[in-house]
Amino acid sequence: MPITVWGLSIAQALLMSGNILLVSISALVGQELAVHPALITLPIACQFLGLITATLPAAHLMQKLGRKIGFILGNLIGLLGTWVALQGLVAASLTWFALGTFLIGIAIGVGQQYRFAALEACASAQHARAISMVMAGGVLAAIIGPNLAILSQNWHDASPYAGAFYGLFGLYVLALLLIVSLPLLKPSVEHIDTGVRPYRVLFRQPLLVAAIASGMIGYGIMVLIMTATPLAMNQAQHGFNDTAYVIQWHVLGMFVPSFFTGNLIRRFTTRRVILWGCGALLLSVAVNLAGQGFWYYWWGLLLLGVGWNFTFIGATHLLTFSYLPAEKAKVQGINECFVFSAAALGSLFAGQGLAMLGWLGLNLFATPWILFVAMLIWRLKEQTPSAAVSEQP
Repeated sequence: MPITVWGLSIAQALLMSGNILLVSISALVGQELAVHPALITLPIACQFLGLITATLPAAHLMQKLGRKIGFILGNLIGLLGTWVALQGLVAASLTWFALGTFLIGIAIGVGQQYRFAALEACASAQHARAISMVMAGGVLAAIIGPNLAILSQNWHDASPYAGAFYGLFGLYVLALLLIVSLPLLKPSVEHIDTGVRPYRVLFRQPLLVAAIASGMIGYGIMVLIMTATPLAMNQAQHGFNDTAYVIQWHVLGMFVPSFFTGNLIRRFTTRRVILWGCGALLLSVAVNLAGQGFWYYWWGLLLLGVGWNFTFIGATHLLTFSYLPAEKAKVQGINECFVFSAAALGSLFAGQGLAMLGWLGLNLFATPWILFVAMLIWRLKEQTPSAAVSEQP
């Protein structure tokens, strides 16, 4: 595997550490600062709003100016976001804290292109493995993020969560230095100048619709349940350290399978791996419905992470067979916009949904969406990506 893929995997780990840190503390910060239950998850929703805002512009900017310039700009915005969020915590201002998470969300949105950049650094036969290796960087993030949230609680007198953003600033500096040193490819002129199909034609492909739906529901349901978990555990009288531990193992469930997901795709087809992901998501719901003890949360979130891994990596790989080279930015950008819009809705609804439906009702709400994706993927029957690509004009 090229060194660029390994470098992007480490950069992904540093970026995801910030994402995990925000998941661990943002809902709790919102609970302290919000004046209405609907605003508790506003900071996480703003993070995903920033992510969505970045998706289409980032994809097109990188196609014109190159991956390196786009990633450097994203990291600089992330550094600004950590400072703004810190000022919000010091001032006990939910508005400023949410603005900081919005800017960090933009940085994370730009960083979502790391997996697509990895595809450009290797042969097509290695694409599934390259995607998996970049996503596997999240294993390191699973160790850094929650532990940074725990260890930094006494770093700042203003808030037990403020110190974490000093560490986050340092992580983004390291990511910036790494990106600067990587030999990322420059944009291809022929891919910029040639024509592309309009969206109405692209979306006539069942494979594209299934790929985007899989990414949307897999990510949206994962964020919905994951964001509500710290609040539900707090209601069930579980301590913050227990919550951080559950989130840490959830993230391990999200990224450890990445070491072999690519091989599973090559051996069993993308379709089957996505269906297995839907099955893991349904098992997660079943465990969450069974009880609210610590180990129920632990198993439920672990399975939720595995389900996300299979649906998200599978969807990313499936997507690569739905566009021509000149359509790369257009399709990748719209995919990210849809997927992270679903994630934003999940994060925004998590607090209010938990208040309205309760923990059990929230999990039941997730079930039909998972079944819908399973149906779309099942309708592809035994169609494989290699067969799908042959159907393109």
